[in-house]
Amino acid sequence: MCWSATADLVAGAAIAAVGAVCVARVRRARDLPLAALPLLLGAHQIIEASVWRTGGGAGPDTTAWAVIALPLLPVWVPFGVLLAAPRSARRRLLVPAAVGLATAVALGYFLAVGTVTAEVRGHTVGYGLHLPWPVLVVAGYLFATIGSLLLSGDRWLRLLGGLVTAGAVICAAAWRLEFVSTWCAFAAAASVVVLAWVRRRPAGP
Repeated sequence: MCWSATADLVAGAAIAAVGAVCVARVRRARDLPLAALPLLLGAHQIIEASVWRTGGGAGPDTTAWAVIALPLLPVWVPFGVLLAAPRSARRRLLVPAAVGLATAVALGYFLAVGTVTAEVRGHTVGYGLHLPWPVLVVAGYLFATIGSLLLSGDRWLRLLGGLVTAGAVICAAAWRLEFVSTWCAFAAAASVVVLAWVRRRPAGP
């Protein structure tokens, strides 16, 4: 998230543009899901711009934001890493992929039976959804997304994992203080790392 509707819109468009370049430069079909990650992050930012403009609540834009953030990302990231990883790393990456799938199923269920709401708090947006065992769900989410990047065996993906870890810690602290939201800056930096990774990937069938 960014600190205003305009910032979200501009950041989302820029991140999506980087994602389009990543997809255009892909030389192996197995790399496509991970290369398309900036496109997904850019769309996420643009959707949140709509959440800002509607003042939050429980509308379709809030639900669309939650679908990407909750059940989609914990599946997309670990399976994208698994597909792109060398054979030597694939066995260990099955663990975060399985955890991500289980986490996504749980989050999808709670999203389907519950209502997600958004609340504008100064320069941040807070999202609410009732989750039983929230610590377990968050742990599974982080292990699936960040853990898969750190276990990938690729130095650029490990760098991406470290960047996302730092971003999560800083953004969580800023959000708790209801300070300016900073995730869009980390999403932009992450997209640049993905572009660098794509450019260095070998060609393939």
